[in-house]
This record gives sequence, structure tokens and C-alpha cells, in this order.
Amino acid sequence: MNKKSMTAKELAEHFEVSERTILRDIETLSQASVPIYTSQGKGGGISIIDGFVLDKTVVSEEEQNQILFALQGISATQTIDTQKILSRLRTVFKKEDTDWISVDFSRWGDCNEDNLKFDILKNAIIHKMAVNFIYSNTNGETKLRKVYPIRLSFKASAWYLQAFCAEKQDYRTFKMTRIREVKELAESFAEIPLQAVETEHSTIDIPIIDIKLRFHEDLAYRVYDDYKESEIKQDEDGYFIVTTKVQDDYWLYSYILSFSDNIIVLEPQSVIDKILFKTEKIQNFYKENK
Repeated sequence: MNKKSMTAKELAEHFEVSERTILRDIETLSQASVPIYTSQGKGGGISIIDGFVLDKTVVSEEEQNQILFALQGISATQTIDTQKILSRLRTVFKKEDTDWISVDFSRWGDCNEDNLKFDILKNAIIHKMAVNFIYSNTNGETKLRKVYPIRLSFKASAWYLQAFCAEKQDYRTFKMTRIREVKELAESFAEIPLQAVETEHSTIDIPIIDIKLRFHEDLAYRVYDDYKESEIKQDEDGYFIVTTKVQDDYWLYSYILSFSDNIIVLEPQSVIDKILFKTEKIQNFYKENK
């Protein structure tokens, strides 16, 4: 299908078999209803009829698209030579315009540092090697962590590393942007019987609360970035009302304060009280440090 036409000799050399074997295979393909034919003379050879694609009962149109989509996504990991596979499948599926996805593991701007980090962790997962890195968590702690990396996971617009933490002796999830100075260690954990890592964001016991927020109408882009459509309603004044569940931790209050006066916590009262306390504390801090 790539070459349009090839001689039995060329096929034999390509597959490293005899010409007799090629001819037997041609007969077998013909009996299997593959529209293959041979032509004699100059420019002749073995060909497949134009327009032939994989049997639709084997791979449907939707499945063809999904296969190509998945391969283009995997190509960003550089774990396999997807370009050669993509080229062949485009020919088999008779599809030319399939460049519909681009995956980049880096943030905007200088991408080398993020891509290098991802590459080190990817190799450590594949070869089951321990790594260590500097990590800053939401409790304000920054320290060296040694982990057995299990999976890279993309969730809620961010990449995470799911791993077994040597210090905690438990599974933990680390946000990639908070990981620095990753180093692969000369320690394999191939023989350690680790269980399948949980897919939740964290195994730390942080309380989950129901919260109701009101956002200014100009913040539609932030609202739809952060919340599911089913959690969002727009009132008669154009404000966005978000009802959701969140972890009641340091991140929540930093998130709310980042919106300044463009957000109001409607409930629960406990969160409103903490926000008032923190804003008063900020005011006092600036007054004392003029």
C-alpha cells in the first residue's frame, strides 16, 4: 500500500524470505479476499487495488480516528517511534489530515526544564528506578523526597506524579510544577510488590466541604477553567454561582484571595470567617510594615 507496486524479488528482500514464499503468501492473501493482483512486463509487479483499506468490520471509521488520536498523544512521551507507525497507519486508513492534536508537557515560555523533568520521571517509571526531588507542598513545607514513581497522570489541567513515598511508606500524589531538581537514583524497586496506586489527588486526610461561590461576570474564563458546567449557574445579574466540593486547606484560601473583590463566598460561614480573619491579618501586616 505504501509502494503501490513491488516485485516478488523486492518483497522477498524486504521480508528476508524466498520469492517462492512471497508467491505462496500472495495466493493466501487472494484466497482471503484481499484484492491483490500481479502484472507482467516492464513496470509490472504485485499490487493492491486502489482504494483498499482495512475491512470496516475489523476497524471502524471511529476506531481508526481513535487509534491515530492516541498515537499522536503518545508521541509526546517519546517512548516509541510513533512517527513511523503514524505514517503507516495514515496510509492504511487512507487519511492525510490527522495532525489534530499537539501535546506538550511544558508550561508556556522556556520548556526545556519541564520536558527534562518529565523525561527523567518517565524513564524512572519504565525502568522501575527510585528518584528523589525537592518538593513544596500546600502546608508550606519544602524538603527532599525519595519516591518510587508509578504513574504520570494528567488531571484538572495539570500533571501529577503518583508514587510510593519512602518516608511516609504510603502512596502520594505530587503536582509536577512543585517538583524541582529531580534525580534518578541507582536503586531499583522492580522486586518491591507495590499495589496499584490510587487515582485520587491525595491520600492525605483533608476534610472535604461543600462551598458556594459567586464570581464576577468578567471571570467566565476562570470559572469554566476550574469547574464543571454542572456546578455553574448564572444569576439574573450575570454573576456566576458555583456550588462544589473542595478540600478545606491552605490552597482554598489562597485561591479565594487570588480573586480579590471579584469573588464572594456565600457559604459555609466557617470559610467566610476564615477569609475575614486572613484579610484583617493582611491589613495589619501592611500597617505594621509601612
